[in-house]
Amino acid sequence: MFARLSRYEGSPVPPDGDLSAHAETVLQQVRGLPGFLGVYWFVDRATGRAVSLTLWEDEETMLASEERADRIRVDTARREGQRIVSVDRYEVGFSHLKP
Repeated sequence: MFARLSRYEGSPVPPDGDLSAHAETVLQQVRGLPGFLGVYWFVDRATGRAVSLTLWEDEETMLASEERADRIRVDTARREGQRIVSVDRYEVGFSHLKP
């Protein structure tokens, strides 16, 4: 499994702000991509910093999604009033989610 980790910076998010307001839009854009396994969106409301983590079956499918992922990232950052700080790629050493 491979992962793409994107970091963003923006304005603080109000305590009552809906962090999942655009989740379905993003999911519709990535759900059908070959090799896509999942996505996480982490936000620090106080600082406005955010991180997205997408998971991929293998390195090939992750790399094949680069162009589409870049467009989604730019659109998301623009919509959320953020700027993209970095994009990194990793091989996942291990993972565990409690059932």
